[in-house]
Amino acid sequence: MSHELAAIRKLARLLDKGRCFEDFEVDQVFEHHWGRTLTEADSVLFTTLTLSYNPVYFNAETAREHGHKQLVVHPNLLFLAVFGLSVEDLSENGGPFLGVEQLTFHRPVLVGETVRGRSRVRTVRRSDSHPGMGIVGWHTEGLVGDEVVVDFVRTNFVRTADAPSVL
Repeated sequence: MSHELAAIRKLARLLDKGRCFEDFEVDQVFEHHWGRTLTEADSVLFTTLTLSYNPVYFNAETAREHGHKQLVVHPNLLFLAVFGLSVEDLSENGGPFLGVEQLTFHRPVLVGETVRGRSRVRTVRRSDSHPGMGIVGWHTEGLVGDEVVVDFVRTNFVRTADAPSVL
């Protein structure tokens, strides 16, 4: 290793990422930054890789015949994109994912639309069976403009501030 690289590593420090359990309180709202424009490439690749061969996801003529101006984004891609937008604010600090409930798609999203996410804390409690962990539940909405196009409830374990770095 070069002396320059060794000097850089000596100066480097690990930055904490994500929130710990104590950072969450019921009814707290997170407007997830960025958003994600869902492209034709995203939709066709997702459809192909998941073997979801409904032609409204990859055949423009079929999509138009079914009343859509263009290709429809696969609903599971929409869900996963919104879920992904929420990770930095909600669950990046680690802890097992416990599940999704009440997943609702409100309308088809078309290729080229930009979705953003918003989450509200629903539940917060310490885990009785896993010391160093809390359980947090969120209601997350995916929006195009101000319109909710998908929403769901998800739950995660979240590390407490006093948890050891490896549980």
